[in-house]
Amino acid sequence: MSFVLPDPGPPNSEFEQPADRARLERAAEALRTRGFLAEVVADGAEARQRVFAAIPDGAEVHTALSQTLAVLGISGEIEESGRYDSVRAKLAQLDRETQGREMRKLGAAPDYIVGSAHAITDDGVVMVGSGSGSQLGAYAYAAGSVILVIGHQKLVRDIPQGLRRLREYALPREYLRMQEVGYPGSLLAKTLLIEHEPGGRISVILVPETLGF
Repeated sequence: MSFVLPDPGPPNSEFEQPADRARLERAAEALRTRGFLAEVVADGAEARQRVFAAIPDGAEVHTALSQTLAVLGISGEIEESGRYDSVRAKLAQLDRETQGREMRKLGAAPDYIVGSAHAITDDGVVMVGSGSGSQLGAYAYAAGSVILVIGHQKLVRDIPQGLRRLREYALPREYLRMQEVGYPGSLLAKTLLIEHEPGGRISVILVPETLGF
């Protein structure tokens, strides 16, 4: 039985609007009150520096698929430099048909995972949408440390507006991106809301630049 991916329509440009520095700082403080480690950096270059300062050479690191990481050169450095034990580089060597169980286990609980999110509410809730859900377990619990790099246009007022952003902006952008690389599109199958993270396991780096979807 084939499944036709519904066309989500054009991206809603309402969700491209940047947040100012004061709003970013307020969001960072809200995240800290919920147990996240959070900071606002000067730009993408500083965000990249912060990521690599937090990960020791030789550490096991997984990179969630992310336009933000790609644009900042973070995913390429982790996967190709040889400085890290890259989970994604290992996954690329495995066969999904015959080694699917091994792939699921390898990607589920890395020591570090680096990625992004699709929305952050003004009061500090992190929201992530996914087609497969492959990164969500690691974000929610299984990874030892989580580092999220998030552009200023992803701040939203509250959870309902964040869900709209996922459905009306992030999904249409990803749908178009997937079609451009030869796939039929994408869908929003699973959504994770992280409201508290005691102990600082999750670090959030807020960047005053437009990054990712």
